[in-house]
Amino acid sequence: MLIAYEEFARRADAIRARIAAACAPAGRDPATVQLLAVTKTHPAAAADYAARYGLRGVGENRVQEGIEKRAQIAAASSGLRWELIGHLQSNKAKLAARHFDRIQSADSPKLLVHLDRAAAEVGRALPVLLQINAGDDPAKFGADPADAPALLEAALAQKNLRVDGLMTIAPLGATPAETAAHAERTFANLRRLRDELATRFGTPLPELSMGMTGDLALAVAAGSTMVRVGTALFGAR
Repeated sequence: MLIAYEEFARRADAIRARIAAACAPAGRDPATVQLLAVTKTHPAAAADYAARYGLRGVGENRVQEGIEKRAQIAAASSGLRWELIGHLQSNKAKLAARHFDRIQSADSPKLLVHLDRAAAEVGRALPVLLQINAGDDPAKFGADPADAPALLEAALAQKNLRVDGLMTIAPLGATPAETAAHAERTFANLRRLRDELATRFGTPLPELSMGMTGDLALAVAAGSTMVRVGTALFGAR
C-alpha cells in the first residue's frame, strides 16, 4: 500500500536536505543534483506523487511495468520524464525506445544498435546513458571499464542516439563500512572514467547517474548529477 502524499513529501524534503548537505563540502549547488524517484513495484500513483512534488523524472526497472504505469498516470503528470534504469535485453529495445524518455542501462554495442534502429523507426533522437560496472562487481550489469571507450565509440556512431553520460551501481559489502568503501571507490572510478572519455572523444558526457539511498552522499561528493531513490521516498515494496 502506498504511503500518503504528505509522508512522501516529508521524505522527499529529507532526501533533498541530505543532497544539499553532501553538496556543501564540495562547493556544489544542490540544483546540479537531480533526485530521480524510483517507482518500481509501486503503483502508478507514485509517479503522480513525484510530479506533484515537483520532481522531473521517475525511474523504472522493467519495460512493461513502466509502460503500464505511464498509461495510468494523471494528465497533470504527463510532463514527467520516464527513465529506464534496469537491465535491458535487446528484444525489449523497441518497446523501451518508444515509451521511455531515456535509457540509463545501455551496456553493449549490440543493444546500442537495437536502440538506434528502434529510435529511427519512431523518428526520435533517443537519449542514453552508458552503464559501466565501475565497481567490478560480478553481480552487476554494465560494461567493463576497459571496454568503455569502445562502447562510447559505438554509441557515438549511432545516428539516432544521444549519449548524455554514464551510470553505475556500487557493489554491496559484508559490512556497512565495506559497502561505503566499495561505493567510494566505484563512484571515483566512474567520475575519472567520464573525465577521461570526455577528453579523449571531445564530448562532454554531463550526466553521472550514481548513488542510491544508502550511498548518495558519497556519490554527490564524487560528482553525481543524479541519485536514484526509491524505498526512502515511498516506503518498503
